[in-house]
Amino acid sequence: MSLNENLDRVVARHQELEALMSSADPPSAEDFAKLSKEYADLTPVVEAINEINKAKDEALDLASMIADADSDAEMKAMAEQEFTELNETIPALEKRLQVMLLPKDAADAKNAILEVRAGTGGDEAGLFAADLFRMYQRYAESKRWKFELMSLSETGIGGYKEAFAVISGRGVFARLKFESGVHRVQRVPETESGGRIHTSAATVAVMPEAEEVDIKIEEKDLRIDVFRASGPGGQSVNTTDSAVRITHLPSGIVVSQQDEKSQHKNKAKAMRVLRSRLYDAERQKVDDERAATRKSQVGSGDRSERIRTYNYPERRITDHRINLTLHKLDSVLNGDLEELIDQLSAEDQARRLAELS
Repeated sequence: MSLNENLDRVVARHQELEALMSSADPPSAEDFAKLSKEYADLTPVVEAINEINKAKDEALDLASMIADADSDAEMKAMAEQEFTELNETIPALEKRLQVMLLPKDAADAKNAILEVRAGTGGDEAGLFAADLFRMYQRYAESKRWKFELMSLSETGIGGYKEAFAVISGRGVFARLKFESGVHRVQRVPETESGGRIHTSAATVAVMPEAEEVDIKIEEKDLRIDVFRASGPGGQSVNTTDSAVRITHLPSGIVVSQQDEKSQHKNKAKAMRVLRSRLYDAERQKVDDERAATRKSQVGSGDRSERIRTYNYPERRITDHRINLTLHKLDSVLNGDLEELIDQLSAEDQARRLAELS
């Protein structure tokens, strides 16, 4: 199907949806909600198509005026200027439309589960993991998203062994999905008397939060163990068996939760994480199959891939996937991630557009 045929199909479907929703025999409430969502999704695409068609029609009219020997000289000069501007505008409008027509990631609109874990580097890795976790919390605050702490395991010196949160809001996963991977830090630890730069790392995983309809989990596939919660150093912090460990037997995925005093709440939290990990694993399997035919992939989601380096002495941050270096480390760690995320999203769009051509 050619691009023009595809655009005609989009416009026709938009008109069909409008007719269905305003029909004398209205659909059920459930069907109406589905039709409304599809209509709302197609509306900006149709508006973009109309904008391009209008610009092309204007260009044709201007071309006729320019070619007309009887046209007033002053009017012809104005027409030539407008014609030049339109010829520069139309390709940009067409590219924007192409991006809108790219296949949507069904998970983009979902909330996200954020996992940050200390990697190699001992105590320094734990401190860096805490810095990263706070960075995402500040970014969420700047976007007016809800940042819900799920679980936190501290090192006892201000660092984090691992930390989990659910980030809720509009388009959360779409903005954060390129953050998964190994983040590396280069800095002089406070405990380093010789002033030597140490390198350590933390692993970030961002998963779409799955709903029950997204992934079905059978009770028979679960082993649930309960135990007493423990704090730093292993000391017991509870007198009841409120902590929960859930093992998904087919996949071997294990999720533990102990932050709540209620066993029921810990189980509910653990199931949220388990459901999202299983959903993410299914998505990853599909992505890996697609990636096998790609030369490059911006957001591979490979947890072992080193994606970014934070260099404290030079106050710079480098994203290795797109060879982008910014000398604004302090503001990035304070939650100013927009430039990085915009560049990663743009690179991903460019790659997907190239694959379609």
